[in-house]
Amino acid sequence: MKKMQRILAVLVVLGIFATACTADDTAPTTPDDTTQTDPGTTDTTAPGSTDPTTPVAGQSGGATLDEVRARGVLKCGVSGSAVAFSETQSDGSMTGFDAEMCRAVAAAVLGDANAVEFAALTAAERFTALAAGEIDVLIRNTTWTQSRDTTLGLDFGPTTYYDGQGVMGKASDGFTADSTLADVDGAVLCTNAGTTTEKNISEGAAQAGATIVLSTVAEFPEAMEGFKAGSCDLVTTDASGLVGNMVTAIRDGEIQEGDWVVFPRAPISKEPLGPVYRQNDSQWADIVNWTVYATFIADEFGATSGNVESLIGDVDLNPELGRLFGVTDDELQSTMGLEADAFYNVISQVGNYDEIFTRTLNPVGIFRDGSYNAQWYDGGMIYAPPAR
Repeated sequence: MKKMQRILAVLVVLGIFATACTADDTAPTTPDDTTQTDPGTTDTTAPGSTDPTTPVAGQSGGATLDEVRARGVLKCGVSGSAVAFSETQSDGSMTGFDAEMCRAVAAAVLGDANAVEFAALTAAERFTALAAGEIDVLIRNTTWTQSRDTTLGLDFGPTTYYDGQGVMGKASDGFTADSTLADVDGAVLCTNAGTTTEKNISEGAAQAGATIVLSTVAEFPEAMEGFKAGSCDLVTTDASGLVGNMVTAIRDGEIQEGDWVVFPRAPISKEPLGPVYRQNDSQWADIVNWTVYATFIADEFGATSGNVESLIGDVDLNPELGRLFGVTDDELQSTMGLEADAFYNVISQVGNYDEIFTRTLNPVGIFRDGSYNAQWYDGGMIYAPPAR
């Protein structure tokens, strides 16, 4: 299995992410606000109805931290059906990369990584729920785009996963890893509505001279079922989602290795994924941002859930880690409204970025090596401002 995962990582993850910035400088990355099939972006009604694109007049933050603390639990919006990012288990628990990032925020704010109430949201529901205050933060494989950042009354935190859109087809239909968007001409493509995926594939196919039929559903698992059943020829979403579904299908014996292929080798879009929160609450934005940065910095300096306790008692502790973990007088968490040991709680209870990535994404064949999700000193884009 490890060999199979490594092969997939080399062919898909490494190939996709290592060429993301050179693939197509005009690759569309705007949200689906002009896509007719997106139920969440075609109207102009205010949040609280079905459209998340129009912010509530006067809606601003400023008290999110107080609300979360008074409630005693963080309300975090996730997908609930995104393989390896957020998956609702049979016992109701939530697992995955995004779910762990939610737990990291809870650990920082409440001192308890398990003090999280997860809200499984569709792509069309997610922005409305956040704008309406139904959740405190959205960590749901959501792409940072210009219009989302400037028209929704929402802001984006640091990118936690650099992705790129791909297409998955069946080898029996003649598709290979070397197929291009020109090869999708005449195909029916399935994907979930309310995502950047719709406009990306429509524009990309048109630029390649291909005519496609786009079939959208509420949730991506429905798109996968359509692909498996043959009601659509191809399925498209972020490459991480395609790889995760393919490896899972191989692991579960549904298909054999090589039956499905992800293409093109270079992504058709840029998909920076990360947390989203309401505008005008600088304190809450700082807390979410620096929780993410804390996982980056701990990874950079080798602080893990397994050694962080011993590290803080070391007289030779790196000064930056000392500040980050609240063991020195010049710590900054207190000025943010947090406990001094807030980020120590994050690392001790949830782990650093690499730990989170490894335990959630490696099992489905997604690896950091050679991708933009590697640390900055390893050729990637995981980079945090200094904790000073």
